Amino acid sequence: MTLEMYTLRTARDKVHLTQKEAAERLNISPDTLRNWENGITQPDAMAIKQIEDLYHITFNQIIFLTADYGKTVNGKE
Repeated sequence: MTLEMYTLRTARDKVHLTQKEAAERLNISPDTLRNWENGITQPDAMAIKQIEDLYHITFNQIIFLTADYGKTVNGKE
């Protein structure tokens, strides 16, 4: 059996929440959620548990992006 994997954004999209709605339910600012989704910062363990509950996924299914996600080898986007 293959485990489905999700970035934070695709997991949010799967449950049909906007960034603002998800941020409100997680008790964080939309900017914080945006930073998590873009790999600029990472959620702490308590936030990850809330994400699991809200998005109906497990920690093992979350793909955490890094800050340089999407850049080419030459450092250009």
